Amino acid sequence: MTRKIPSTALGAVLTALALCSAPATAKPVEGEGVAWEITEGLTTEVGPRMAGSEAEDRARDWGKAKLEALGFQNVRIEEFATTTWQRGPEEARLTAPYRQPLAITALGFSVPTPEGGLTAPMVYFPTLEALEAASKGSLKGKIAFVDHAMRRAQDGSGYGPYGNVRRAGPAMASERGALAIVIRSAGTDSHRNPHTGVTAFGKASPIPAGAVSNPDADLIARIAGGGKPMEIALRLEGRPQEKATSGNVIADLPGRDPSLPMILVGCHLDSWDLGTGAIDDASGCGIVAAAALAAQDGGQALRTIRVLWAGDEEQGIYYSGGDHYMKLHASEPHALAMESDFGADRVWQVKTRFAAANSDLADKVNGAVLPLGIVPHEGAAHGGTDIGPIIAEQELAVVDLGQDGTHYFDLHHTPDDTLDKVDPAALQQNVEAWTAVLKVVANEPGAIGAVPAHDEP
Repeated sequence: MTRKIPSTALGAVLTALALCSAPATAKPVEGEGVAWEITEGLTTEVGPRMAGSEAEDRARDWGKAKLEALGFQNVRIEEFATTTWQRGPEEARLTAPYRQPLAITALGFSVPTPEGGLTAPMVYFPTLEALEAASKGSLKGKIAFVDHAMRRAQDGSGYGPYGNVRRAGPAMASERGALAIVIRSAGTDSHRNPHTGVTAFGKASPIPAGAVSNPDADLIARIAGGGKPMEIALRLEGRPQEKATSGNVIADLPGRDPSLPMILVGCHLDSWDLGTGAIDDASGCGIVAAAALAAQDGGQALRTIRVLWAGDEEQGIYYSGGDHYMKLHASEPHALAMESDFGADRVWQVKTRFAAANSDLADKVNGAVLPLGIVPHEGAAHGGTDIGPIIAEQELAVVDLGQDGTHYFDLHHTPDDTLDKVDPAALQQNVEAWTAVLKVVANEPGAIGAVPAHDEP
């Protein structure tokens, strides 16, 4: 499908091209460069780094040393107390009407099954809406299974509605009396790799919650279609850890004029434990740090650029690194924030959120990335979890560089999230796009403002 750019936007971009050409950046040999160095180092020397774990602690120390070695200043670790979750042994199998092993992984903040596991009838729901329609108490003594069949989307927009099965389904099943819940993984692959991720119970009583791989979900759906009663044996031993320590790594590249509000670029340092967190989100940390440095090519930027490598993003439903950053730094002036947390595939679209007075600046941003094949898209930019709290607190301007997410949810939160899935050339294209934007916004001498959240279209 061809999507037309409004003539006004096209005119603005052409005007911007006349004002601002994309900066030339050195193109390293594939497998080289700061972004690759960080992504490779973090996944190799640290590996999986669950929030609150000893590995996440090592990742903070590793990150501090790496950013200092790269020439960042004021590098520090800012720890915080949080509630996290620890995985335990996990297995599942159908016991009726056929005996079949299932590839399963527990969801974050699942509680353990009873000692020795749990065997019970399983009730199939084709959608989250079907589960919602079930009456209170109707699942007493049973285990719910919720299907949903996530579809691909280049912009990743399907993750919102399909991911709700994981985010809201367990609490909904608990409220209807279920002993446990199993869902189809929120993913688009066809491998027997289940996708983990966090869930939240709110006021509902926590129950064991897991996700099976897409092929196993297909198997369950076929059996359900035959009308025969199903039974499942489930063992999930993960449990919440109420007292844990996470933390952020902060680093600055001071600007020529320290009185100007800074530019904040963020990612998250923690990962799930099934893979090594290459696309989610070591690559993002590599991109933002490399671009911040490259934006200094040709001289020190006018504004300070701050890098935030946040902790506890994946499990931070109670308190995240983004929350902690806002708590500690709300009194410091920020102008604009950006985040990289959608893998390492090529950037194809840009969205901005600027005040009306900054329309020329928005044009410059659009013009800076257009030579890279990146075009403006409708809708306001929003940032992400790691920078969201400070954006909301100070009503900051935002630029979103949208990566191609067609295959992102093949890998997301699975054992396949490993370094070999990162294309060095695509990673470098991200760095070039981010550098182009940072060279514009970090050298803007005038006031940078955002459309207030209540005035957004």
